[in-house]
Amino acid sequence: MSNVFIAFQANEESRPLVDAIIADNPTAQVVYSPGLVKIDAPGRLVIKRETVEEIIGRRYDLQELQINLVTLSGNLDEDDDQFVLSWKH
Repeated sequence: MSNVFIAFQANEESRPLVDAIIADNPTAQVVYSPGLVKIDAPGRLVIKRETVEEIIGRRYDLQELQINLVTLSGNLDEDDDQFVLSWKH
């Protein structure tokens, strides 16, 4: 199974996203580099609006994540509640 990944700028705005991804994707691995945070996951990675809201304590529009998004790999499927990367076979 191939990995999907998403990478964000390493800053305070991205930290809750990384925490939410880790909470919802137990197989995800986080790699910290200067200025960049990359999260790899085998086959599928999901970012749930509800989890991000629980962490930050306010409403969150998943489109906000694009402000700090650097790159991603995988097929993207998104709606108001989830941002999902996967490889469709």
